[in-house]
Amino acid sequence: MSPRRGPGNKASSSGIRMGINTAARRASRGGHSGASNMKTANQARSPIHTSLTYRIVLAFCALLFCLSASEVAETLNLSQGDLAKRSLTTLQLEIERQRQRLSSSEVEERRDALMRLAALRHPDASRVAVSALNDAAAIVRATASGAVQWLPAEEGTAALLPLLGDKDEFIRQEAAYALGRTKSRNAVTPLIERLAKDKKDGVRGAAAVALGQIADEAAVVSLAQVLSPQTPLPGEKARKEKNVFVLRAAAVSLGQIASRAGLPALVAALEDERTTDDVRREAARALGLIGDPSAVPALRRVLAAPDPYLSSAAHEALNRISRQQAGGRG
Repeated sequence: MSPRRGPGNKASSSGIRMGINTAARRASRGGHSGASNMKTANQARSPIHTSLTYRIVLAFCALLFCLSASEVAETLNLSQGDLAKRSLTTLQLEIERQRQRLSSSEVEERRDALMRLAALRHPDASRVAVSALNDAAAIVRATASGAVQWLPAEEGTAALLPLLGDKDEFIRQEAAYALGRTKSRNAVTPLIERLAKDKKDGVRGAAAVALGQIADEAAVVSLAQVLSPQTPLPGEKARKEKNVFVLRAAAVSLGQIASRAGLPALVAALEDERTTDDVRREAARALGLIGDPSAVPALRRVLAAPDPYLSSAAHEALNRISRQQAGGRG
């Protein structure tokens, strides 16, 4: 049997419901308030996170700056020599290496350094080699004379001329050859002096070769005198050159200079049967290079010479003269 509800029970039920609803509303308000509080807390913490990130970035930048400063300090602490080496080209570095080797106490190392400098074929390398022209070892001085050949003509000539008076025959000879390669007219007079007065055949021969390479007409009289000394220079005695190499070199050089002033000596050498065939061949070739028709009769006379090479040289010379005349008429 159900109890009867009285007025007091009804009110009680209603109060329970109201309490529940009130609690729910309070809970709802409490949830909203918590969310709001969390949002507020996050907003409060946001400046803190920003400040921390900023500090990290600043620290990283400071680290980078310190590293860069360290590299700069290291560069500044490099010696002047190190900095210079970093700016040198490959060629300059090689020249510097060989320059240092020239100070070696070993003759072969100094000589090898000079050969390497010559192989660079550069004026700067040749300038480094100039100091070795005064080396105590003759073989080093001789090697240096070849290593300076890439200098400008007059600069190289000035460096080499003192070697023509060297006490060593081999040095004088190599210096003469080197002067011929310069093709400088400033070397002509000193070379003529070596040709006329040096007691060594090798030096006189080198001087004759060099004069032909320079090809200055001022040397023609001296070369002709060597080849055919019938007309000695004023104040000098006739000297009959006996060395075949010197005679051949004189004939070749007269052909290279190609001056008609050399014709009488060349014709005389060609027609002299006592002259060796080697010299007569070179005289025939030289006459062809000069190209003067007055040499034709002498060349024709040796076409039937017993030496086939002399005959061939005369034939070639005649053909050359003929072509030159035909070209001149054209």
